[in-house]
Amino acid sequence: MRENVILQCTECKRRNYTATRDKRKKPERLELKKFCRFDRKHTVHKEIR
Repeated sequence: MRENVILQCTECKRRNYTATRDKRKKPERLELKKFCRFDRKHTVHKEIR
């Protein structure tokens, strides 16, 4: 039971990535450090609903 989620940059607030996560194993929101092409650096991207 995997769920598709959208990741949003915490600095520029743009939705850059999509990812999947398992709802049962990880009920909390996903946070990953990814490259933001608009800021041209690695930033924290958080899951939005």
